Amino acid sequence: MGRAYEVRKASIQKNGAIKAKLFSTAAKEIFLVAKGNPELETNVSLRRIVDKYKNQQVPMDIINRAIDKAKGNDDTNYQELMYEGFGPGGSSFIITTLTDNVNRTVAYLREAFNKIGKSLGVSNSVAYNYDHESLVGFKSDKGEDIMMALLDAGIEIVDLEDNDGEVLIIAQSTDDAKVKDVVEQIIPGVEYEVNEIGWYPKEKVKLEGEDLELFNRCLNFLENVDDVTNVYHNVDLGE
Repeated sequence: MGRAYEVRKASIQKNGAIKAKLFSTAAKEIFLVAKGNPELETNVSLRRIVDKYKNQQVPMDIINRAIDKAKGNDDTNYQELMYEGFGPGGSSFIITTLTDNVNRTVAYLREAFNKIGKSLGVSNSVAYNYDHESLVGFKSDKGEDIMMALLDAGIEIVDLEDNDGEVLIIAQSTDDAKVKDVVEQIIPGVEYEVNEIGWYPKEKVKLEGEDLELFNRCLNFLENVDDVTNVYHNVDLGE
């Protein structure tokens, strides 16, 4: 199934993380989007992120508590930050974080790379080898109609796959909301099976032996840092 298969595989890998980590990330992101306007009826971004996490089986209690927190006088200030790093054997990482303490987050990330004798990189030292894309997938028999509507709206599509009623749209990250606006006009109440903006390597590398061992050690450490929301890399793990 080409790119659609790769996307689903990546989503399964990320969704296999510890539930507590997923719930914590969901609460932070919902709180951040809800601040200033915690009403689902008028805050489209909030409604979409709530739907995203409901589809990932995040309990409504956690979702509602995050929204209620945003309604109060909580002055917590989360920052969405991205870091880039170098791994063994030509491997690389892009790490996205959501944190209320930048110094703490950076310290954890540096520790992860120090453990394998590697380091964080400066801005765009790694990112230029990745595509920053929006991935939107859902079940529908209207793939052709949606493609035409996207083109009519002036949205540049990287790819659109329609396999037996499973539609996957790949677009520039900046067009994520525009793509969803078009899809939701044609399919009111659509349920997204793939719903993410991420960093995807233009080329992958294959690691073996000590390089693979060191890479996995760093990856596991990063994925267990509470402030980390996603870890992207360019290693072909052969799943």
